[in-house]
Amino acid sequence: MVSLTRTVRFALGSLEREGTNGYAGKPAMAGFGAHHELTIRCVGELDAGVGYLIDIQEIDRAVRDVVLPRLERAREAVADPITTLREAYSALAGALRKPLASVRLNLTPYYSVEIADMPNASNGTDKAGNLAALVRQRFDFAAAHRLHVAGLSDDENRRLFGKCNNANGHGHNYQVEPCVAVAPGSRFSLLTLEKLTKETILDRFDHTHLNLDTVEFGPGPTGVNPSVENIAKVSFELLAPVILAAGATLRDVTVWETDRTSATYPG
Repeated sequence: MVSLTRTVRFALGSLEREGTNGYAGKPAMAGFGAHHELTIRCVGELDAGVGYLIDIQEIDRAVRDVVLPRLERAREAVADPITTLREAYSALAGALRKPLASVRLNLTPYYSVEIADMPNASNGTDKAGNLAALVRQRFDFAAAHRLHVAGLSDDENRRLFGKCNNANGHGHNYQVEPCVAVAPGSRFSLLTLEKLTKETILDRFDHTHLNLDTVEFGPGPTGVNPSVENIAKVSFELLAPVILAAGATLRDVTVWETDRTSATYPG
C-alpha cells in the first residue's frame, strides 16, 4: 500500500481563467482574487508496469474540472467551507481511479479545512462513520522558559539542557495549531476556535515566563518542565474540554518552538 500526495494551487475569482504556471497557481491570479491550495492524498497499490500509484496529471485535471467549479460557486455564495469540501470530496472520489484518502483546502497560510477518510474515528465523522472534517488554525504567542529538572543537580541540568538551562531563561515565538474534528450539522466555527484558543491558551501563556508565571509549568507540584513536547500536551489537555463543550472534538495540538522544531500531542 502506497500513499501519494499532490498539491494543486489555483486562484478563485480571478480575471484570468487559464494560466500555465501550475507551480504558482492555475488558474493564475489576475486582478484581485483568492489564492488557495488543495492537497490531495490517494492510497492504493502501485501499477507494477509504470511504477505509479496514479498519474498526477489525472489528479490535476480532476481537481480543476470537478472541484474548482464547486469552490467558485461556494465562494460567490459565501457557503460553509466544510459542507462545500465534503461535497467536493465525494465528487473527486468518483472522478479518480484510485481511492481518495483526504482532501485538505488551505484557505489561508494559517487556516485549513480537511476531509479525511478515517475508518477508525469515533467522532467528528459523517453518517457513514468514515469521513472526518478537520479544521486547523495556527496562532502565536511569545513566552520565556527555562528547561530545568528540580530532581537533578545544577551540573546535570547544564549538561542535559545546555544553553536552554540559562538561569534567567530564554524566549521563543511559539506557534500553536489545534486540529478540531467537526461533526456534520455542528455549529462550531473558526471564530469559535479562535475565541476558545485565545481564552484558554494565549491569554494564559502569552508574554509570560512559563516557569515563573504559570501553574502548569511552575515550581509547584503540578508544574512540568516547559519543553515543546510538554507545552503541546498541556495545551491539548487545557483546550480539549472547552472544545468538547462547544460541540466539537479536539484531535491534537501542534506547537512549534522554532520553524525547525515542533511537537504534536497526541502523536
